[in-house]
Formats: sequence, C-alpha cells, structure tokens
Amino acid sequence: MPAFKPAYLIHGDDHGRIGERRARLRELAERESGAAGVELLEGDAATPENAAAALAAMTFALGRRFVIIDGVEGWKDDEVKQHLVSLLKDPLPETTVAFFAREEGRARVPAVLAKAVEKAGGDVAAEKMRKGRELPRWLRGEAARLGLELDDTGARALVAQVGERQQRLLRELEKLAIDLGPGAALTAEEVEEAAAHSSERQVWGLVDALVGRDAPAATRAYLQLRGQGEALDRLAPMAVRRLRDVLAIAVRLQAGEAPAQVRSSLRMSPYAADRRIAEARDSDVDTLRGAVEELADLEATRRSSPRLEDDTLALGTIARIAV
Repeated sequence: MPAFKPAYLIHGDDHGRIGERRARLRELAERESGAAGVELLEGDAATPENAAAALAAMTFALGRRFVIIDGVEGWKDDEVKQHLVSLLKDPLPETTVAFFAREEGRARVPAVLAKAVEKAGGDVAAEKMRKGRELPRWLRGEAARLGLELDDTGARALVAQVGERQQRLLRELEKLAIDLGPGAALTAEEVEEAAAHSSERQVWGLVDALVGRDAPAATRAYLQLRGQGEALDRLAPMAVRRLRDVLAIAVRLQAGEAPAQVRSSLRMSPYAADRRIAEARDSDVDTLRGAVEELADLEATRRSSPRLEDDTLALGTIARIAV
C-alpha cells in the first residue's frame, strides 16, 4: 500500500482528471481502512467549519482515517484561517485529509489553504487543461511514459481523432499501449486505424459495404451496431457524412482531376485521403448519389411513418442501396 501523507490538495480546471484522482484516492483509502475509515464531505457539507469538525472528531476506528473534502474552490481565505490553519499545523496521527477544488473562472482554491497543506507536509497538485497547441507535446511525453513511440504527426492525428479532452486522449493511449505492447511506434496512419471509436470503424465498414453493393455485409454491419446499442439517429448521419465525402471525391475524379490534386486539397491525413479516394474509384457518382438520397428518404419516412420500426426501415434502405 502507498505511504499516505497528512494532507493533499488537488486543484485545477481539468475537472475530469480531478474526478479520477478523487475516485482513486477513495478506492485506496477504503482498501486501507475500510469504508468506515473514510469520511466524505461534498456539496453544501463541504465547508471549512465542517472540515475542521471532522478532523477534530474523536474516533475509535482502527488504522488510518481519511477525510475527503470535495468543493473547496468556493472557500474564502478568512474562513480557512479561522477553522483549519491551526489544525493543519499539527496534523493528527494516522489521519489524511484531501481537498479537491474544481476551478473555473473566479472560483479558485484559497491561497492560504495551499500554504497550510504544504506546511503540514502534504502535497499540492495542479491539474490544468492544456491548450490545443500544447497537446501533441504532452501526448508524446505520456506515450513515452507508457512505453510507446509517438511522433508529432501521430500525436496530432490522435488529437484530431479523439478530441482535446486530456483524459480521453490518455485513455486512448493506454488502450494502444495494451493492444500494441511496449516499444510500439505510432505514426499518423496507425493512430487513425487503431484509435478510431469502435462504432465509427464499424460505420466505415457499413458504408464500404453499401458502396460495394454487398447487401449481406452491410446488413451484418448494421445489426452489429444496433446490437451494441447504437441508435439509428446517430448511425444515419455518420453514414451520410462518409458517403458525401466519397461522393465529392468521385465527382472530382470524374471531372478529370488527378488523384494527387484531390489528395492535396483534402483536410485529412494522407492515409485517410488515400482511403477515401480508393473508395471513390471503386464506385461511381450515380451509385453514391443514390445511396445518399436513400438515406435522406429514410429520415423522411421515419418522420411520416412513426409506426414502422427503425430496423425495418433501415434494412429496407440497405437492400435498396445494395441492389
């Protein structure tokens, strides 16, 4: 078990990371002392006065005590001085107090609390959201920590694929580390293939089957997506966007543009651009336009015939597209 310090303060504007750290601390605390050894103050109960009362209370529980206080970003310096500073100067033995502050705007952790935690021999940790331009460098460092080699283009591709939420980016890196093993090198192409959301990959498979007029494969892909809880309201727009991307490329190729010229103008990675161009070459403008129109008709039919089930309508649309 880890050696716990008398006090912790975790604050910042990365609320997801702060929530994870609180959950992790509570898990460790309950493993160390049992649920009876952990006291949680949050919401209206998370006041300096209540925190002081919890720390000063006598307890007959065996082992280390943990007092977790979530929501200290609204506290005032004067309140902390009045109720907590003296208690933190002389921490009780076998007691750990952890303060969590989710900062935003003017809601900031009181400076006097940070100083008191440090003087008590505790840790103060800031969890800050990084700006978009800082994320690739941060991702490369996190990848190295996990035993992965991630270049700058791969890091940028991961941000484009997953978004700018640091916790989601970190979870994707951790999944890649598990899937690929230590020492794996990730380029932009490999990131796009490996880090795509599972349902998004399956939608790509559904669209590929529709473009290729493979009705059995398209039906299987659709039923797999529905079986894992994906709603038609989400699937249809995703499929339409993908089809329209391929249609636009097919129109340009039919008009005589060279693939290299099309590729250079696409706002996507070279790997993704090559995939879309290949799909456009394997189909034709009329087929793609017809598929887009069928999916648009699906939405209109759902609105005008609410008694029909989504799967009945969708499977009928798939059959017509793949004829």
